[in-house]
Amino acid sequence: MTLTEEWLGRLIAHPTVSADTNLPLIDEIETALMKLGAVCERFYDETGRKASLLARFGPDATGGLMLSGHVDVVPVAGQDWTVPPFQMTRRDERLYGRGSADMKGFVASIMALTERLEPETLTAPLWLAISYDEEIGCVGVRPMIEEIADRGIRPDLIMVGEPTSMQLGLGHKGKMAFRVTATGVPRHSAEAPLALNALHLATDFIAGIRKLQDEITARGPREAGYSIPHATVHVGKLSGGTAVNLVPDRAELLMECRLMAADDPLAMAERIRKIAAAAVAPHRARFPEAAIEVEDSGSYPGLATESDDPAVQDFASCLPEGTPECRVSFGTEGGLFAQALEVPVVICGPGNMEQGHRPDEFIETSQLAACDSLLLEIVHRFCRGSEKIASHVPKQMNGKL
Repeated sequence: MTLTEEWLGRLIAHPTVSADTNLPLIDEIETALMKLGAVCERFYDETGRKASLLARFGPDATGGLMLSGHVDVVPVAGQDWTVPPFQMTRRDERLYGRGSADMKGFVASIMALTERLEPETLTAPLWLAISYDEEIGCVGVRPMIEEIADRGIRPDLIMVGEPTSMQLGLGHKGKMAFRVTATGVPRHSAEAPLALNALHLATDFIAGIRKLQDEITARGPREAGYSIPHATVHVGKLSGGTAVNLVPDRAELLMECRLMAADDPLAMAERIRKIAAAAVAPHRARFPEAAIEVEDSGSYPGLATESDDPAVQDFASCLPEGTPECRVSFGTEGGLFAQALEVPVVICGPGNMEQGHRPDEFIETSQLAACDSLLLEIVHRFCRGSEKIASHVPKQMNGKL
């Protein structure tokens, strides 16, 4: 078993579902990093039960490299697992466990890398940004990014290690989420025409959203590389009412927009609010209390990195020849980093998101080995470490530098 695989087993053993604390895992990572000479700082949430961790090897200087990953995982409740979800299981060349692909495999590779570093050989900093609650909207990384920006920390490149099968990811869509509340007028169902059904009002709003999607599909900005090359709007949940013989006076729906880099999020939000106003307008004369309120419930920006950026080209030169570029369909903290720091960000990590979030989630050992090799190369390239980092370590990283 390689050191990376050992670390993966240790990380999977921590059930860091977003609803629960991640402090035992952060304790283990921080203790290991500090023993190796890292400077570490925590960023707690308001409850004190979760923390992000920022660590640095090498000099406190500008430039260098930042590796970013999250350690929270999605729940396993209701899923049909054939292996223990929080205990790593090996089957041939696959390692099973919650978070193995998304994305404790990358964090394990980082941790194995640090055990082979000689910090005194680094002439530019190597930063590690480990965050919580990425799965519920990139929540935990935000205070850390604010502090990084305020301190003027500007790496030459940031690598977000979400699973791309080790392809070079240069972009993802942004996201806006909304909670929409429709207010009607209640009455017994025997006199329903004298009431205003909040569920009907909500479905009128949904009809407007569907028309908006048709317009975007026909005329919206496009970007190659995505399975859906334009923005999308989607209603994921609708609820309301208490009994079939009562006209509901309240309905709630949850919706989201996935935006291209060229889309204006403020303009999109305004279009959605106009759809809400149009759904209410025909009823206002009879029912002054009628309303549809649109509340922003979370967002993050998209990412669009230029492939001809010199730092990106340096990164790409460390990948195997012929490695394809891609855009990923899921969101990451990459857009937040790029927006706040104005430095190039790439997405590249071991595993495939098709395995993430599912029962019997797994990662292939070959993907971990490929990530191990790449990390050694890019540390040498961006942090200018000793030649040992680039040329004297086996691909599976079994030896110590």
